[in-house]
Amino acid sequence: MTVYALAQLTVHDRARYDRYVAAFLPVLARHGGRLLAADTAPRVVEGDWPHDKVVLMSFDRREDFERWSTSPEYRAISRDREAATEGVVLLLDGIGHAWPA
Repeated sequence: MTVYALAQLTVHDRARYDRYVAAFLPVLARHGGRLLAADTAPRVVEGDWPHDKVVLMSFDRREDFERWSTSPEYRAISRDREAATEGVVLLLDGIGHAWPA
């Protein structure tokens, strides 16, 4: 089942985050991930949103996400993201046969 990774980030070290971004897409693609959206100015339609950027990715299976997120090549570049940002990353299951829950 498709899974989605949703990152909500506040960037406090732009140079280091930009270095991460420059290496991100090739690593994501090599592991079967797809970048669906990346927005530095999402329109908040309800509630408060304290971050600078939102990123949405998809993977065919949870195992594909886990393989990507724990791979040596992603771990090497993710050090820059972890040092340059604060935020959360959520992993969401796609809607399957159990809808509505």
